[in-house]
Amino acid sequence: MMNWPNLVSQLFNGLALGALLALISSGLTIIYGTLGVLNLAHGAMFMLGGYAGYAAYTYTNSFVVAVIAGSLFVMILGIVMERVIIRHFYHRPHEDQLLVTFGLGICFVEIVRFIFSSQSQIVPPPPLLQGITSLGFVFYPTYRIAVVGIVAVALAVLFIMLYRTRLGMIVRAGIEDSVMVDSLGINVYRVFMVVFGIGAMAAGFAGIINAPVVSLTPGIGDDILVQTFVVVVIGGVGSFPGAILGGLIAGEIISITSMINPGYAYVMLFVAMTLVLVLRPHGLLGAQGRE
Repeated sequence: MMNWPNLVSQLFNGLALGALLALISSGLTIIYGTLGVLNLAHGAMFMLGGYAGYAAYTYTNSFVVAVIAGSLFVMILGIVMERVIIRHFYHRPHEDQLLVTFGLGICFVEIVRFIFSSQSQIVPPPPLLQGITSLGFVFYPTYRIAVVGIVAVALAVLFIMLYRTRLGMIVRAGIEDSVMVDSLGINVYRVFMVVFGIGAMAAGFAGIINAPVVSLTPGIGDDILVQTFVVVVIGGVGSFPGAILGGLIAGEIISITSMINPGYAYVMLFVAMTLVLVLRPHGLLGAQGRE
């Protein structure tokens, strides 16, 4: 039923989903903007963050430990991926990059399915964030409100790292001219390794933060990967602010449409993406990217 409390509740749902999509998309767009690699294993990394956090929570009963473990595990995995596999594909055709990352994503999903089975797993929110909170005109799950704040802090940290630190300056310079950065005595490929790890960590962090909202299954990363790519296209490929804006727009579109007719939620999301591609091919905040 369409009424004011339901509308506000759906707006909050869209904000929480949009913030989560913004965080995942920021990791994907950082990797692409720096390395020029479209990582189709990004959704699997989101899933792996959730399962790594679930395993840590099973042994410690600590949600904080679960978040740290899930994030660090995926960051380390991302670094290993970059050093062992991805760096050999920087100068290969984009089709090769897509195929190898797609294959890695399938391997990750099947490994998780072998270890944890296909049954859904649940990570409860921390005790302080359980229950519901009154916003005056509607009651809303406390943890979902907290998710918005947690993701906002994480995005702020990423923004500061990219635009206010020496590492961020090197990364942005490497995007423009990696040969010049390398000639200045900076090991640009070591920077690329760190960036891939940070982008992967963003996905893993989002995966465990989202675990108390949606139960974990091995295929949970598939849908989120499609949504993430739509967000990146809407915001602009390689644009960090665009990933945030695109995530918030996508979250609200999915949430509001679901209230009216759930069957058209993703239809409207792709309609929005199509309109952006027609009217502004480089995205809302994107610039002309590399070939």
